[in-house]
Amino acid sequence: MKYDLFFFLILVSNVAFSQKTFVVNSPGNQVKFSIRVNKESPVYNIYYKGKQVTNNASFSLSFLKTGEFKSNLETGEPIYKKGEEKYELIVGRTSSIHDYFNQLTLPLRHAATNRQVNLIIRAFNDGIAYRFEYPVQTVEKDIYITDETNKFSFIGNPKILALFLPDYTSSHEGEYTDVILRDIPNDQLIGMPALLELPGGIYAAITEAALSNYAGSYLSSRNGELITKLSPLPHQNGLKVKARLPHKSPWRVILVSDHIGTFLESNILTSLNEPSTIKDWSWLKPGKTTFPWWNGNIVPDTLNAPGNNFVTNQYYIDFCARNGIAYHSVVEYGLHQWYMDDGINFQPGPNSDVTRPVPGLDMKEICDYAKSKGVAVRVWVHWAALYPRLDSAFAIFEKWGLSGMMVDFMDRDDQQMVLIQEEMLQKAARHKLHIQFHGAYKPTGMHRTYPNELTREGTLNYEVNKWAKRITPDHDLNVVFTRMIAGSSDYHMGGFRAVPDSLFRVQYSRPLMLGTRCHMLGMYVVLESYLEMLCDYPEAYEGEPGFEFVRQVPTTWDETRVLNAKLHQYIVIARRKGKEWYIGAINNRDARSINLSLDFIQEGKYNVTVYSDSPDARTNPNLLIKQEKIMKSGDNLSINLAGGGGTAIHVYPNK
Repeated sequence: MKYDLFFFLILVSNVAFSQKTFVVNSPGNQVKFSIRVNKESPVYNIYYKGKQVTNNASFSLSFLKTGEFKSNLETGEPIYKKGEEKYELIVGRTSSIHDYFNQLTLPLRHAATNRQVNLIIRAFNDGIAYRFEYPVQTVEKDIYITDETNKFSFIGNPKILALFLPDYTSSHEGEYTDVILRDIPNDQLIGMPALLELPGGIYAAITEAALSNYAGSYLSSRNGELITKLSPLPHQNGLKVKARLPHKSPWRVILVSDHIGTFLESNILTSLNEPSTIKDWSWLKPGKTTFPWWNGNIVPDTLNAPGNNFVTNQYYIDFCARNGIAYHSVVEYGLHQWYMDDGINFQPGPNSDVTRPVPGLDMKEICDYAKSKGVAVRVWVHWAALYPRLDSAFAIFEKWGLSGMMVDFMDRDDQQMVLIQEEMLQKAARHKLHIQFHGAYKPTGMHRTYPNELTREGTLNYEVNKWAKRITPDHDLNVVFTRMIAGSSDYHMGGFRAVPDSLFRVQYSRPLMLGTRCHMLGMYVVLESYLEMLCDYPEAYEGEPGFEFVRQVPTTWDETRVLNAKLHQYIVIARRKGKEWYIGAINNRDARSINLSLDFIQEGKYNVTVYSDSPDARTNPNLLIKQEKIMKSGDNLSINLAGGGGTAIHVYPNK
């Protein structure tokens, strides 16, 4: 509160800076942000290594009671400061983060209405972030926002890799479109993050950070420019945000670099979020999980009474225990939830109750057995069945011994849904439960504040193989270069039955895969998720080539480096856990060879296990070649990638 009043006093006492240009540079002077408050609107430009990136971008706000906040703005005294974020992440692409930034706070006042807004700008070496702070006003105690329009105008006629969406009620699942920005029809709704390829070898990406008690943001095309649109509150006649003052928006983030891999190494999003106020996270364990729904709940022919019962779950728990898999997921059997529900197609009915398992299913018995085997248990729930009894359900889940859950079918990111998800995370943490949001919007770095948010969906992923032929190796790459900029993605990993394109067919049980076995192994490193799945059934894995890599690969990391990447073609990512490195590569449909240098590892000898595509991978994509080598820093590896292929490499000290 004192902070907001401080800037209010500055504002009303000094309005002499209107029409002046204000500049903030990143600590390494790679990125520059320059803003000028004209009579018509604030206008800003971003520069990268001296090259102009944006062309008179701007913003405006609209309020229910006082109208547009855009023209005839007065500026208060600018406040400059150097900033530093040094923190540890419990789950993330990097464990220890030390980010520097330079910050400009620019108080703004609309003379006609006396409304004040503070514009906060932070310049990092790999991008710009800005947000709006709404201090206590003389005109009102509550804020009602009808629009926040950020207009992104980029130099040249850039290409954009974008997820087109039909409306605001969406699971954010779809194929990405690679198109010239000016060729997009006006008012086409676009999901974030979006990737832009600018002239001169510069890339930019747009997303948001620290989405809390606010509406989620989208992009929309308009005459070759991108503008933001906020998700509207349900049944509120165009109202987007309502809150008690003081309040603040999420950060609007524009990443920029001449190396596309920079966006997947960046920690800007978590650095823009608040530290967790919860002190004890010792109970939280990232790891891999079964998800039998995907494979069709396959059990051996000799197993008695398969279904929503103890013996079926025992079979999967024993598999986890044998192979060091942290979690088993209880989902459904025979297209019916594990809990009592009189709804249809997994949608909750009037008597849905997530605290009452179906007859014959004793959740306490399952959790106790799993605990005796060193395995934890988690469940799937429909959010609308869970939320009305959130407190009692979480208390019962904890009493049973559950460790977490997938919360599904959220399909919105209006302010109300954003608040619901944050409430779930807060209350789940009190009961030592993690959450995997499925059918949900993109992450915004909130896993710094709530590490029990282990992963989110927001992607068209391998679950679709059960009913459609849409997920290709090319699609995987598009997801990595766009959606994964925002962070962890729930992707239904682990299908071990790859077939050539001509032999692919849709089947609900034992789904088939496009892309090679090594492509799948590489995905366990390339894709970021702190709760990776093993969606296939036990007999699909045990004794199969490459399964040992799946067993070993971690799900959270100390360091991430993109070694090589070319948009639409391939990517190679190295991730470190302790003294060990895991390297994953995935390829598009065109076969190629790539050379990797181990110059990023420390001095000394290392054991290197390489899983690469077989020369016969075109006709039998499940074949692979496993090689053991002893190498040192600076040595080179030559890797052959089949069409739709990949590689997985484990590098660990030689003792």
